[in-house]
Amino acid sequence: MDYLLEGLSRAVDLLSSGDPETFSAVAATLEATALSMGMALAVGMPVGFCLGYFNFPGRRLLRMCSDALMAFPTVVIGLLVYALLSRRGPLGDLELLFTIPGMALGLTLLALPMVASLTAAAVEQLDPRLRLTLLTLGADRRQLLLGILWEARFGVVAGAVATFGRVVSEVGIAMMVGGNIKWHTRTITTAIALETGKGEFAQGIALGVVLMCISFLVNAALVALRRRSGA
Repeated sequence: MDYLLEGLSRAVDLLSSGDPETFSAVAATLEATALSMGMALAVGMPVGFCLGYFNFPGRRLLRMCSDALMAFPTVVIGLLVYALLSRRGPLGDLELLFTIPGMALGLTLLALPMVASLTAAAVEQLDPRLRLTLLTLGADRRQLLLGILWEARFGVVAGAVATFGRVVSEVGIAMMVGGNIKWHTRTITTAIALETGKGEFAQGIALGVVLMCISFLVNAALVALRRRSGA
């Protein structure tokens, strides 16, 4: 247990002193996560709303595919994105391999099915009488869709937070597509794996503490949002 306590003490020193290597990994993680979550939410929320609200041919099949992709192996996603972005791949001319945008692309593919499925689930759980109530109150099509999405907001936000947790803690995609390049694409999770493998437990614990703090702040923001809205 001594090395754990020593590592925790060292971690506090690294964080309080603003260790540049530690905060470089934090910055890369936040940038890649923000890019991927932005793209996933922009595409996944409308898709999830359509899957949860509308009835159309093939809806069940698409819903099943979306749910199945939530469990898709992340290493396989990393392998596919690597093949797409490599020099011999169809997107090689974009030169996104071993860059943060390229890493964000892989993380977006990871997040997209989760956002779509969890948004669809939130919409499906609403009271079926809500639509009739809104129509009775004179809502037009736009107001109807916005009203339903508003009522499902907490389920949608909770799904986004769950997706964020998976994206920010991803290792395989970040390692394969980002390349774990120091000062450039090294993220919190890849740095933890690297430093722990070298026996540098203090650095790993410091980054682990930062990762837990980020997750705690996101969840605290969700709780505060629910309380403020009186849910």
